[in-house]
Amino acid sequence: MKRFKKTFNDQQVPSDRDSGVALKNAESKWGPNPMTLGGFIVALLMVLTVVFSAAFFLGDLPSDCLWTLAEARIFRLKPSKATFSEDIPQPLTAPKDKLLGGLLPSGFDETSCLSRYESPLYSKGLQHKPSSYLILGLRRYEALHKQCGPYTGLYNRTVDLIKSGEYSSDSSVCNYVVWISYSGLGNKILTLTSAFLYALLTNRILLVDPRVNLSDLFCEPFPEVSWLLPPDFPIIDQFNSFNKKSPHSYGYMVRNNVTQNSRKPSFLYLHLSHDFDVQDKLFFCDTDQTFLHKVPWLLVKSNNYYVPALFLIPSFEQELNNLFPEKETVFHFLGRYLFHPTNSVWGLITRYYQAYLAQADEKIGIQIRLFNFGAGDFKYVLNQILACTTKENLLPQVNLNEPIVNSSGKTKTVSVLMTSLSPRYFEEIRNMYWENPTVTGEIVSVFQPSNEERQQTEKLMHDRKAWAEMYLLSLTDKLVTTAWSTFGYVAHSLGGLKPWILYKFKSGTVHDPPCFRAVSLEPCYHSPPYYDCKKKTESFNSVNIVPHVRHCEDNSLGLKLFDRKGEL
Repeated sequence: MKRFKKTFNDQQVPSDRDSGVALKNAESKWGPNPMTLGGFIVALLMVLTVVFSAAFFLGDLPSDCLWTLAEARIFRLKPSKATFSEDIPQPLTAPKDKLLGGLLPSGFDETSCLSRYESPLYSKGLQHKPSSYLILGLRRYEALHKQCGPYTGLYNRTVDLIKSGEYSSDSSVCNYVVWISYSGLGNKILTLTSAFLYALLTNRILLVDPRVNLSDLFCEPFPEVSWLLPPDFPIIDQFNSFNKKSPHSYGYMVRNNVTQNSRKPSFLYLHLSHDFDVQDKLFFCDTDQTFLHKVPWLLVKSNNYYVPALFLIPSFEQELNNLFPEKETVFHFLGRYLFHPTNSVWGLITRYYQAYLAQADEKIGIQIRLFNFGAGDFKYVLNQILACTTKENLLPQVNLNEPIVNSSGKTKTVSVLMTSLSPRYFEEIRNMYWENPTVTGEIVSVFQPSNEERQQTEKLMHDRKAWAEMYLLSLTDKLVTTAWSTFGYVAHSLGGLKPWILYKFKSGTVHDPPCFRAVSLEPCYHSPPYYDCKKKTESFNSVNIVPHVRHCEDNSLGLKLFDRKGEL
């Protein structure tokens, strides 16, 4: 097993001294001789000297020199084979489709967020083509955001409704949905995506809670105007106190018949977390959406990816069909549109990728997330991981009887990227492939960027590493994730990968079969409303409303988007 991998910085680069010798040799060969030639020939040869020297010095520089000059901006994925005697290498250029088929807007300062346009150098690009309707919808949203964003005249006018305590008599020119930070980073990314889709569907502006470190993790997604809610927002100090019992929550108002009042409030709190009440679930009903449409400010808190439930609202159905003809691409497109690592996080990603993943023939990701497991369960979890990766032919088995296995032809190299709060699984698998050869002769290297031991929500460096690891997993060729894990959902959906999902670990046993292949790219909505809007009662028939919303593969009570051709 390889314990260390050579980076591109280890490649041989001609020194200034070597270049100087070559240039001197060129000059001695082509230089003029004023002692034997006339003035005309002297002048001619002087011109030729400049031309040939410039061609030699500039045209035949090896590509590694160009790479050295550009490495602060662009990491080349494969080392060039160009030499002094081969074709002149082309300068490094930006990816051909840096806008991802029109998904991303142009006009940003590229140096302020390198990942926005450089990500195609590392990823496979979009695995599906965004619809022209989605692209047009995003451009329309960006124009609206510029018109109504923070500190614009229209924003200030709408904020005054809250400051004055007045009620809105009708819909404002600009209406907003404010995302309130809640739960871990994976949940934050999924709920932000849900809130943005809701904003697209209802012509609202998405503004995000500025009290957390999102600006240190994600670049601004919209041109010119920030998506961060200004810190002087009148009721920002109340955000932490909002819950399903808050007087400003929609569920509370319904229970107490406040919504029957002819005057509409200037703001409402929407409690869409896993513990929401029946009245909170009315958010997903058409008649209630009609009421909410007239409220300028909607403040949302959730720890769930509630996108599948938006597909169950009849008034949104046609618009969603136009935006996403392929239903399982919602997060893949919106995630790639919204979430671009900041330069500090992009540095973590690119340095790690360059050092440990770039040169491998195949990259395998393994994401492990344990929920309330004791130390005695370690061997069962490890055995389930190994059973999955070997039975599904993701990783080769090891030969316990031979010290060396000679393979015919070129040896295949495999880099395994593992993510877990614990280092123990990584250490065991790494040592297994170090101490034993594989039966196929493949060389398997195993790496784990961090081992934080416990989740540390809101700690900046912890969140930076977590975001970097999600992104790195999305760059692998094949991926194994853990059931119910939002961390894994973000990684596979962002990368457009259908992962092998490890069955939820059970104490003292190894699940047989150990894992299964996902059918859809989409994340799972763990706690859907299960409410019949017509009968005004709870119901479990949501999966019968539309064919593309069905139960999740890893959570029988959850809901998930599938293409119609997909089968469970």
